[in-house]
Amino acid sequence: MILKVLLVIGVIGIVYFMFIKKSPPLSQKTTNKEDDIKADDMVECSSCSVYVQVSEAILSNAKYYCSQECLQKVV
Repeated sequence: MILKVLLVIGVIGIVYFMFIKKSPPLSQKTTNKEDDIKADDMVECSSCSVYVQVSEAILSNAKYYCSQECLQKVV
């Protein structure tokens, strides 16, 4: 009796893993955190280390700056 129950559970498990459980598609690749930045995220100024929203930050040479003054300090 126990052997029949274990056999049924095994068959159900095999059917589940082969047909029901979906693996993630190969075309879906993991993205880098830098690529996932949204407008309301906070980024650190490369010059003075103050955090500012991405929508208000100045992007120059792949670095974020909080103001024109910080950008001019680096340049």
